[in-house]
Amino acid sequence: QVQVAESGGGLVQPGGSLRLSCEASGITFSLAAMAWYRQAPGKERELVARIYSSGTTEYGTSVEGRFTISRDNAKRTVILQMDSLKPEDTAVYYCKLNSIVQSVTVWGQGAQVTVSS
Repeated sequence: QVQVAESGGGLVQPGGSLRLSCEASGITFSLAAMAWYRQAPGKERELVARIYSSGTTEYGTSVEGRFTISRDNAKRTVILQMDSLKPEDTAVYYCKLNSIVQSVTVWGQGAQVTVSS
């Protein structure tokens, strides 16, 4: 079975940093596109960042310049480095794996990120 496991959520002060990790299993990771989404209470889920198998990245407007997505195919892991965090970044962050070739889309259970003083 295809699975993803998230880690790294927590509480951080405004201006601080956090690093989220998502490890995948049960799939050829190098062929998959990986993404991070987030959802705050009462709001729609939104794209935070995406990285394709080629290494090309995309970012949501609200996090551009502050967050960085990367992948390590050997470790089957995608990373979201979050810097200059703002209270508005508070949300549950979800890891998503998508592979068209292998016809699979899998979501993680989510990691809570709280930015507060």
